[in-house]
Amino acid sequence: MNKKRLFVFEGTVLKKLPNSTFLVYVSKIEKEIFCYISGKIRINYIRITQGDKVKIEVNKMCSSKGRIVYRIK
Repeated sequence: MNKKRLFVFEGTVLKKLPNSTFLVYVSKIEKEIFCYISGKIRINYIRITQGDKVKIEVNKMCSSKGRIVYRIK
């Protein structure tokens, strides 16, 4: 993805779904976003559970889907 066409938000994981996908609530825009895990998180076996704070990237064109890029401790 082109870095210039992305929004970066912080959100909370509401629900874990099959195939490494999650439902994330972003309070800044008051919206639930369907997210998948980035490759770096997958390679390094970082566990994401319900209630974790995460940083996500959302494409400007399709704001209903995003990618989890960082788990905030």
